[in-house]
Amino acid sequence: MLRMGKLTDYGIVLMSYLASKTYLKHSAHSLSDAVNMPLPTVRKVLKALSQAGLLISERGAQGGYNLIRSPKQISVADIIAAIEGPIALTECVSDESHCDQESHCSIQTNWTKINNAVFYALDEVKLSDMLAPQAEGKGVSPIHFYPSATLHKSELHG
Repeated sequence: MLRMGKLTDYGIVLMSYLASKTYLKHSAHSLSDAVNMPLPTVRKVLKALSQAGLLISERGAQGGYNLIRSPKQISVADIIAAIEGPIALTECVSDESHCDQESHCSIQTNWTKINNAVFYALDEVKLSDMLAPQAEGKGVSPIHFYPSATLHKSELHG
């Protein structure tokens, strides 16, 4: 099963909360209380998001954390990469590949296509999309995939 880690999930929750209240500066304590997450976990995630350039932090009594860009300019892929590192479904599409089969693998190109499709899908989902309410009873998602991606259907299927 392909699954992102808990810290990444927590990162998306924290970023969504911050995106819903961009007019405020948030302390780690207030974020911990607001999203019901342990303070040490919140601090760890905030540090990773800050180091990745997604958050700005200011020290002092009037300080706190806030988004560095608009929620419309931050993608879910940005958040995942900030916590997990570059998005790579298999080792051969990673920058740090150590696969013994890589030099003679006949499907590596296909894994690259799959990895790109997943990346583009995640990159199209913006933090602002995560705030849009689900249409009640209609099952209609506010998230639309591939409106500006350069991949075509034929490229996705090989």
